[in-house]
Amino acid sequence: MNTASARLFRSTVATASVALLLAAGVANSTGTRQIEGPALLQTAAEEAFPDAAFGVDHTVTGPTSAEFKKQQADAGCDQAIWPDVPLACYPKR
Repeated sequence: MNTASARLFRSTVATASVALLLAAGVANSTGTRQIEGPALLQTAAEEAFPDAAFGVDHTVTGPTSAEFKKQQADAGCDQAIWPDVPLACYPKR
């Protein structure tokens, strides 16, 4: 082989090697992307209100009994943040 042919051959082999490594990396990352994480546990409030993707306001604005207000105070409803809201914060349905 002459010098020009040798350079062309080496650059072609180098380019093919890089393309092969790139394709292998893409195939690997595509294959591992479909691994599912652990199942997330739902809180009691999420189970009680499955259609509320962004949460349910646990602040009751209507008239309530003193017993219900005490129940909410005992459960710490004023500090609760979705989804960790105790079911005691909601009135009975």
